[in-house]
Amino acid sequence: MMGSWKQCLFCVSLVTGLIFVFVYNHELWENKNFLGASLSNASLLAEACRQIYKGKVFYPTENALKTTLSESTCYEYIAQSHYITEALSEEEAGFPLAYMMTIHKDFGTFERLFRAIYMPQNVYCVHVDEKATDTFKDAVKQLLSCFPNAFLASKMEPVVYGGISRLQADLNCIKDLAGSEVPWKYAINTCGQDFPLKTNREIVQYLKGFKGKNITPGVLPPDHAIGRTKYVHQELLSKRNSYMIKTAKLKTPPPHNMTIYFGTAYVALTREFANFVLQDQRALDLLSWSKDTYSPDEHFWVTLNRIPGTRLWTSPSGILCLVFLAPCQTHRGPGTSEL
Repeated sequence: MMGSWKQCLFCVSLVTGLIFVFVYNHELWENKNFLGASLSNASLLAEACRQIYKGKVFYPTENALKTTLSESTCYEYIAQSHYITEALSEEEAGFPLAYMMTIHKDFGTFERLFRAIYMPQNVYCVHVDEKATDTFKDAVKQLLSCFPNAFLASKMEPVVYGGISRLQADLNCIKDLAGSEVPWKYAINTCGQDFPLKTNREIVQYLKGFKGKNITPGVLPPDHAIGRTKYVHQELLSKRNSYMIKTAKLKTPPPHNMTIYFGTAYVALTREFANFVLQDQRALDLLSWSKDTYSPDEHFWVTLNRIPGTRLWTSPSGILCLVFLAPCQTHRGPGTSEL
């Protein structure tokens, strides 16, 4: 009887020990893979820096920026991709930013942009073109699920270049961000091909210099742009292509006797102004009037920022392309021409 009891105890101990060894080895293998991926990535980048410093050309044998999102947990992905997980200064922590990111393709490019501008104290709204592929949508959704301060826009638009849908995409995010508990100071809109030219702290310091004014640079309409708001334009959505059509029909004058200005579609807006855009009747009427114009995102923000009563927010000298690459460039869709 005693022998049977000892044999049973021995078997239980043996099985318990084997289970422990199996679990330990499994976790050790995962940690080695995790550490190995991080070290491999870091060493490749370090070697590239050394070769560039020596004035040599470096040809990596693998892509150091390749994503590991589909192969990792969120914790592993954030660590392997070297995301910043704490505010780097009190100044940045006290001046959170909001981002409106409108994208439709090239997940890898978006991933690099998101990684470059991500800070835990900021908040990010991402609008994905309703026409984008399911694969692209799923990848974006998976990435954002790893970050509590990033989310998809609550309403997606089928975006047509030069149409009201492009502006509406930003407005959908503005509305979502206005309800955010993050006390953001400025909202910045970007496209999928943007990339920051400054660090988050430099962007914060740059925006602080405007003392609560918007960055919506613009001018009175040049000759080549007058037709954009003089004639009715229509969005055309089809399975093969999406584009704008210019008609011969003249538009009615702008509401509230507004003077239309033209400028960049990429802006930095205060939270106060964002609420004005969403709630003030003049803003709502201008949006309605702009629905059949060409590229309304290039006149909507700048016009609202210059109507009587909003002078407090005006900062015509702001140049956002000092902060982001894409606003420095002229954006045109395939097959589009100046109207």
